[in-house]
Amino acid sequence: MVDITHKSNTLRIATAQAIVKVSSQATINAIQNDTVPKGNVFAMSKAAGLLGVKKTPELLPDCHPMPIEFTGVTYEIEGLNVVVKVTVKTIYKTGVEVEAMHGASVVALNMYDMLKPIDKGVEIHAIKLLQKKGGKTSYPVKDVSEVKAAVIVCSDTIFEGKGEDKSGKLIKEKLEGYQVTTKEVEVVPDDFDTIQQRVLALKEEFSLIVLTGGTGLSARDTTPEAILPLLDKRIVGAEETIRRYGQERMPYAMLSRSVVGTIDNNCLVLALPGSSKGVVESLDAVFPHLFHSYKVLTGERH
Repeated sequence: MVDITHKSNTLRIATAQAIVKVSSQATINAIQNDTVPKGNVFAMSKAAGLLGVKKTPELLPDCHPMPIEFTGVTYEIEGLNVVVKVTVKTIYKTGVEVEAMHGASVVALNMYDMLKPIDKGVEIHAIKLLQKKGGKTSYPVKDVSEVKAAVIVCSDTIFEGKGEDKSGKLIKEKLEGYQVTTKEVEVVPDDFDTIQQRVLALKEEFSLIVLTGGTGLSARDTTPEAILPLLDKRIVGAEETIRRYGQERMPYAMLSRSVVGTIDNNCLVLALPGSSKGVVESLDAVFPHLFHSYKVLTGERH
């Protein structure tokens, strides 16, 4: 089963169809007049489809169990065809396309089972996905190949050569994975004035500055205090997302004081935790969707 623990929940919607083709108008009349011996075809098949959607992960080994928050089943009669459409919704980390297709398949198969005593020519056709929403396809990543990023590690220990930088390298690797041009990692001490001066200098050349370290509670953790006075706007929603994402994975994330905002309305600044695990989780929490801020900053509509 694919690992989706790094993903965030979004609204996911999928609609699938199946077509049940009967051999005579008499069968259509029996469905419409509710005279099929086995019972009401539409009602019973809908119930079967609801169960099919819910049981999808029990039958398909790679499908993740998930909270199904809506399933709708509709029917349209077109000549000798009954067009079945199943729509499934969830707020989760992965899509519901397979659930919708499985539901449509089960609805069609139940109709076949109920109609076969009166019609030996029933066929099932065109089981397919009609549309899906949510995830990467609905929220495409802005082209950020023109974004230039600087990475600053704030750490007395690493600056003095007593420790090895891991977090800065991970940030650089992550950003380059999005095709962001990233300069070599810079290390500075946990010093208020030094941090401020480096950010003010780098903002002239770089449109993204990511700092790691100094967001904790010790006396030398002053990165947020250094960054906050420089910001035009704080992106509080991004800060909340970072903390919520981290808190869902470990209980101490609430102690981190990550900061996200803009300088000069064109440079995006993030002050993230110093731990390698914390910084990777923070990046996973807000990227790639935080790149959308560049569209907003340049005046484009959401």
